[in-house]
Amino acid sequence: MTSTFIENPPVQPVEALPREQRRDTKPRRPLTIGRLLALLLMIGITILFVVPLFWMVSTSLKTPQGLLKPDWIPNPIAWENYTTAFSFGLWPRWFLNTIIITLVSLVGMVLSTSLVAYSFALLRWPGRDFMFALVLATMMLPEVVTLIPQFILFSRLPAFGFQGSKVWVNTFLPLIVPAFTGSAFYIFLLRQFMRGIPTELTEAAKIDGASRLGIWWHIVLPLSKPALATIAIFHFQGAWQDFMKPLLYLQSEELYTIQLGLTQFQAAAGGAPAWNWLMAASLVVMLPVLVVFVLFQQYFIEGISISGFGGR
Repeated sequence: MTSTFIENPPVQPVEALPREQRRDTKPRRPLTIGRLLALLLMIGITILFVVPLFWMVSTSLKTPQGLLKPDWIPNPIAWENYTTAFSFGLWPRWFLNTIIITLVSLVGMVLSTSLVAYSFALLRWPGRDFMFALVLATMMLPEVVTLIPQFILFSRLPAFGFQGSKVWVNTFLPLIVPAFTGSAFYIFLLRQFMRGIPTELTEAAKIDGASRLGIWWHIVLPLSKPALATIAIFHFQGAWQDFMKPLLYLQSEELYTIQLGLTQFQAAAGGAPAWNWLMAASLVVMLPVLVVFVLFQQYFIEGISISGFGGR
């Protein structure tokens, strides 16, 4: 008596099937009241942030007569508001000043914070934990408390004729040099991330003869790209939108940043600016921050999640 075996055809993976034949293998969770409330809450928060932005765009495209109408969609659309708004003042110079201050301070902040965080996370030296606690303690000191002492200090430091000034005041130095000393919050963020780097990598590099600076540059920094991108976004946004410090230290109009330029643009109209021109200028000033966040959003989210929950 013979038996016949029927072989089953090989099962193709879901990825190999045509798109129309694929089925969602993940079970869908039912829509509960809690999930519905959370969804409505997120929609409300989204509207809360999107509506002011849409109002800025709408106002920037209105004519002077259209400003008196409560219409969300301008009619007619005045694209010339953007060219008119930037025809006043030294906008190209102010943009260049802001780019220089932001990028140079960004490089200094990333390098200094990563080096200090590397020392706290992967090196062992006497008093390391005490010094780290001391660095964290500086976060409890409000920044506004240090404005006057810093101004007194920078007003006495010699600038040796840099940008035509004898002292640091009225130069870019007070806005750039402090970034090379790091930030307590960024140091803490990077330290938490670097503690998740396997020590086997650094030990293997040390056996191969790599120095501590070489390990930091060739191993630690490439593995810390998500956290570094997070710090870069935070600092770029803060430096690009900084108003208080440029107001304190920059006195010449040629050294102004775009935030001071916006204020001067508003004050030039006697306290009642043309809102369509002001919104047009504000949108252009805000655009680089949005572009940077969109480009590095993936690294930003990854860096926040890993730094907050992945440290040992």
